[in-house]
Amino acid sequence: MSALPAPAPLSPLPVATRPASPPVVLMAAGAGFAVASIYYAQPLLAALGSELGAGATGVGLVPTLTQFGYAAGLLLLAPLGDRSDRRTLITAKAAGLTLALLAAGFAPGLPALLLASLVIGLAATMAQDLVPAAAALSAPERRGATVGSVMTGLLLGILLSRVASGLLAALWGWRSVFFAAAAAVAVIGLAVWRGLPHIAPTTRLGYGALLASMVSLWRRHAALRRAAAVQGLLSVGFSAFWSTLALALQARHGLGAAAAGAFGLAGAAGALAAPLAGRLADRRGPMFVTRLAAALAVLSFAVLAAEPLLPTAAALALIALAAVGFDFAIQASLVSHQTLVYGLEPEARSRLNALLFTTIFVGMAAGSALGGLALTHGGWLGMVALASAASLAALVLRLRPLR
Repeated sequence: MSALPAPAPLSPLPVATRPASPPVVLMAAGAGFAVASIYYAQPLLAALGSELGAGATGVGLVPTLTQFGYAAGLLLLAPLGDRSDRRTLITAKAAGLTLALLAAGFAPGLPALLLASLVIGLAATMAQDLVPAAAALSAPERRGATVGSVMTGLLLGILLSRVASGLLAALWGWRSVFFAAAAAVAVIGLAVWRGLPHIAPTTRLGYGALLASMVSLWRRHAALRRAAAVQGLLSVGFSAFWSTLALALQARHGLGAAAAGAFGLAGAAGALAAPLAGRLADRRGPMFVTRLAAALAVLSFAVLAAEPLLPTAAALALIALAAVGFDFAIQASLVSHQTLVYGLEPEARSRLNALLFTTIFVGMAAGSALGGLALTHGGWLGMVALASAASLAALVLRLRPLR
């Protein structure tokens, strides 16, 4: 199949209309609250099943449909950022996400909750509109630091969402989680409408042609394919660890889900350092940072092999330290890869971002599945071997020259 011709882009946002300082805190908060919406339900499944009279299989569809909606939104909705004013698109998704979260909170039964969960996933892709918007509004020499700051908000949303959900549900019931989330997203949507400048579309392609052009972008840019593959492999290790940690802590140390959630705070500490990686990428180049980050991920996962040899207190400290290390490494690599990818074709940033994150999502899903298998058949060391091998493969791939 021959490559589609490259579309004639519109002129990008004129430099004169770029704000001197993009509203980074607003965009980081928006990305964090949006992506958190797809994780709130995970700690609530037992309470959901009890109140709605649904079994484990039924309530298990709630996070499944939310993740499916997010994956579909990455492919079908995120590319719209290239042909729409991103401020309008983000605000529209915030409105849709607010209504979907309210629908989940008021859901009278499981079918209504499942439908709301699907829409939550679709609308939560506003997080993936905010990151390209940050890149578009930032001066080239500051793009890494700006994207890093917004991505820190996004990763904090992932890591802290389960903690917040569990605390709210314990205090006021599971419905309060969705109501509080809806209020937060509504405030963010209003703030985006008032605080984010208009960002001119960069293409006039129709919707079908816009989606088809993603095939051409993938084939045209070896750097995109390499970035997606490396980040996808790192995501396998990341997901394998976090999806099995609660089970491992229960089996090895008799600790419950609350302890696993506390380790999310350690990961969040690593995420907070990611803007440093963005600034380093601005100075030394994204290639340097991605290689350094992949090496740190390998080291951070590999040291976990020593955990069975340590007493409980030292073992838990080692897990927390490793979580800081590999969360920082994966976030630093992601920020640097986004900086690299966004520079390939500035007029196609939303489509490039959609391709990158779709591959990451595949890696996350594979890591969850493979991590469970590794833990079941190989125990803790099996999971550690999987995460270390995936990160080592990412490092080897990143060190190889592009062809």
